[in-house]
Amino acid sequence: MGVRASVVVCVTSFLLGALFTHWIADSLTLWKSPITDEHLWTAASYYSILAKGPVEILYFLSAIVVLGGTTIIWSLGDGQAGNIMFDGGSIFLFGTTIIMYLYSVLPNIFASFTSLPSHQIRDPFPRALRHVTLELASNNLICSVALTGVLALQAGRFWAESSDEDEFDVLASEDAKGQLSRAKTPDVE
Repeated sequence: MGVRASVVVCVTSFLLGALFTHWIADSLTLWKSPITDEHLWTAASYYSILAKGPVEILYFLSAIVVLGGTTIIWSLGDGQAGNIMFDGGSIFLFGTTIIMYLYSVLPNIFASFTSLPSHQIRDPFPRALRHVTLELASNNLICSVALTGVLALQAGRFWAESSDEDEFDVLASEDAKGQLSRAKTPDVE
């Protein structure tokens, strides 16, 4: 596995880990039935903590995303057929995640969760905030699946490249054996 593929796998794994931290909130709204006001308040409180967090965290995550995106695009620049297929798919999935986060997730977090109304955990959950909370959970899930797809494509690329190398080694070995047997057999004229 090359350095570029290793960087892409590490960056993608890091971003997946960051998304998995949202499981605290998202599991309550995606996988629990029925969704109660208590679940929604817990998820909203979590997103409120994120919205009020230090901006340096966003800068750090942005730098990680730029590193990953640049590395995938750089790999695609090789022009090899495997790179075009695997890295093209990776760019699509990685780009989809970035676009979803920039145009849906982050704006919803900062617009809706910067200041929550004062409440008790059993108070009725506001209807407008309910839709945003459920949408955030769904978007985080979509981003997680897309990044998992990037990892799968990179694993496929690694498998295809190692399979090609094995095939090349077998052909080179057979060619070397053929040359050796021709060298040992005297030419009869």
